[in-house]
Amino acid sequence: MWLRRQFSAFAVSVFVLAGCQSGDLANLSTYGDSAASNEDLSKVAYYRDDELLTQANVQFKEKNFGKAYAIYKRAVEVYPKDPVAWLGYSASADMIGRFDNADIGYKRLARMIPNRPEYLNNVGYSYMLRGNLISARRYFLKAYDIDPNNQTTANNLELLRNSVSFANRG
Repeated sequence: MWLRRQFSAFAVSVFVLAGCQSGDLANLSTYGDSAASNEDLSKVAYYRDDELLTQANVQFKEKNFGKAYAIYKRAVEVYPKDPVAWLGYSASADMIGRFDNADIGYKRLARMIPNRPEYLNNVGYSYMLRGNLISARRYFLKAYDIDPNNQTTANNLELLRNSVSFANRG
């Protein structure tokens, strides 16, 4: 008797609940809202000016290139027209060996800042990391022609001279 009453109460509650729901159970959230109202909005965010770039620059300077790459990747999504974000993205991709992604960034930068020493030095350094010293030299010399007093260019040319004494890489 007791079991029959329990089963009847259960059957009635299922019937009542089934009448109240207009959709299937997959669309319910814990709080009774639809699942769409509780979607993960982590990709939609407000960033104060340069917050992402500041964080990424700190990680890069600390030689945490994987973290820097992840933050710069987010920065280029948030600021797709910012050459600083793309320079950092490409440089950090180079440092973790993701040359395919670095090339994507350098292609974007070629349309934004093609004749800037920062761009030319980064592309040259990328080629040097890959062992293509001839292409690296070409980019470093272009940067030198634009700004002969640029210390980064001078350092890169010195690195290149030192790299020539090592085994042929390219």
